[in-house]
Amino acid sequence: MNRSEEARAITEAIERLRKTFPGLPPSIVEDAVADSVPEFEGNPIRDFVPLFVERTARQKLRALV
Repeated sequence: MNRSEEARAITEAIERLRKTFPGLPPSIVEDAVADSVPEFEGNPIRDFVPLFVERTARQKLRALV
């Protein structure tokens, strides 16, 4: 997965999370995702980074509701 594919997958994750947490402002969802990305920056294999980012953000968002 190249960086543009990764960015697209993360954008899709944001959309899924917005649908999962409709009661939260979109900016909160975006912030949770943005805060999760750096945790996986050093990973040499990028294929699963969007999945890990989405899972981490989902946990953060669950703690808010």
